Amino acid sequence: MPEQPPLFEERAPAGRSGVADARADFGTDSSGHRGRLRKRLLDGGAEALADHEVIELLLMQAVPRRDMKPLARSLIQRFGSLAAVLQAEPRALAGHPGMGEATAAALRVVTVAATRMARQKVREAPVLSSWHALIDYLTIDMAHLTVERVRVLYLNARNMLILDELVGEGSIDEAAIHPREVIRRALDLGATALILVHNHPSGSPQPSRADIEITNRIAEAGRLLGVTVHDHVVIGREGHVSLRAKGLI
Repeated sequence: MPEQPPLFEERAPAGRSGVADARADFGTDSSGHRGRLRKRLLDGGAEALADHEVIELLLMQAVPRRDMKPLARSLIQRFGSLAAVLQAEPRALAGHPGMGEATAAALRVVTVAATRMARQKVREAPVLSSWHALIDYLTIDMAHLTVERVRVLYLNARNMLILDELVGEGSIDEAAIHPREVIRRALDLGATALILVHNHPSGSPQPSRADIEITNRIAEAGRLLGVTVHDHVVIGREGHVSLRAKGLI
């Protein structure tokens, strides 16, 4: 196999040696900066590091010598927050100046781990009695998506999660989600209840008229066949809204 090019090339401009340039551009951490960051994290806990320092420390795992502080700051500036960086699309991360697949993966794996931890908490208890765990899970997984996605959480008679299923992308209307198909799927799974979920890439979780209308169509179809629609949750960067809590179901 041909040799793969390095992720970060070390090139010396005219008049400078390759070694000198590498030290100038990538640094050798002679100040012990990386070690101090690690120590602050281990000794100080969750609030010991600023947001850009969290990203910097993650990037260090992928790139052994380069000074990652400027890149970490530029990611925060572009995406707007620590959460937005960690939940950004992999292609957007990898395509950011100074990034690549290895550094994108170093950031992306944090969200993968957090999502799995949150999902496990949801699966361990009845959904309605662990509502905060559900909202945490949905927020981690959906709040910063750049496309609108519609999911259905199918529950058994004890309100335990049977299946968390992606049913469509795009605006939530009958072109993306069909009430009869949602209820038929519930019957096939032996589900007695469900929760609808979708996100608003705009950031605001306030439900639209279409959100309310499709929810009530699905709820009506469910009533005829003994499947309860407990709620429809809209997730956005600015928070979440429960249609049930707002009296819209």
